[in-house]
Amino acid sequence: MKRSSGVRMCALAVGGVLSLALITGCSDGGSKDPATAAGPAAGAKALSVAELKQRILAQGEVDGYKVNAVGAAAPNRSRIRTSDEKCRPLAYVLTGLAPAAAGAEIGRTVRQDKKDPTDDATSLDTMADGKFEAAIKDSLNLDVTSLDLSSYDGNGARQAMKDLSAAVEDCAAGFTGGSTGDEQKVTKVTATEPTGTGDEAVAFTAVTDMDGDKGPLHAEVVRHGNTLATYFTMNIGAMMGGKTYAVPPAVVKAQAAKLK
Repeated sequence: MKRSSGVRMCALAVGGVLSLALITGCSDGGSKDPATAAGPAAGAKALSVAELKQRILAQGEVDGYKVNAVGAAAPNRSRIRTSDEKCRPLAYVLTGLAPAAAGAEIGRTVRQDKKDPTDDATSLDTMADGKFEAAIKDSLNLDVTSLDLSSYDGNGARQAMKDLSAAVEDCAAGFTGGSTGDEQKVTKVTATEPTGTGDEAVAFTAVTDMDGDKGPLHAEVVRHGNTLATYFTMNIGAMMGGKTYAVPPAVVKAQAAKLK
């Protein structure tokens, strides 16, 4: 990869989906059918933001990761656009939000704890292309996960999962979506095996085309009663280097433990 290509992909990713977060239904490893999975009572009430705040991951609760509030970087659901309405749940998830509007919602950024490179900008500038690319990829080779907890009245959570599962299938050939003015082109959506435990889960990989540079984004949504835990992970260094990565199982399991 040429230096210009690698830096361009990095800049586009940081300025696109990642900036909003800073990125097949089954249950218990696929043992249950979503249609028959346990669901909340019809009269269930959504948890409040304060209650979700007590249940979402906090700093120090998952080894090897730093947990931070999203703050002003939180995406605005009303600004999300998509080329196909049936793909809207995917567009929400790929901007760090739950797949459907909820009674209450709260987000965090969970970043892999990795030491910053010791080389300063001047030394990077004097590197040969090969070493420059390697240094950039290494510094960016870390998982950054947008974690969102959302809670729903009645059967809202189950319906959100049903719509998301349908979107994974219906939008397999791709779509364009994202925050207004920063839409991303998704060329392929593939269902994947979820890592989380809960009443049901949906996981998928979306391949994006960023100005000619293609890379995978990974997401998983797990339902715990009438609360959804949404995970959206991207690793720019892995994308640049053509390496595989996934939603971190440690993060999913740590969050699941707080929702039992």
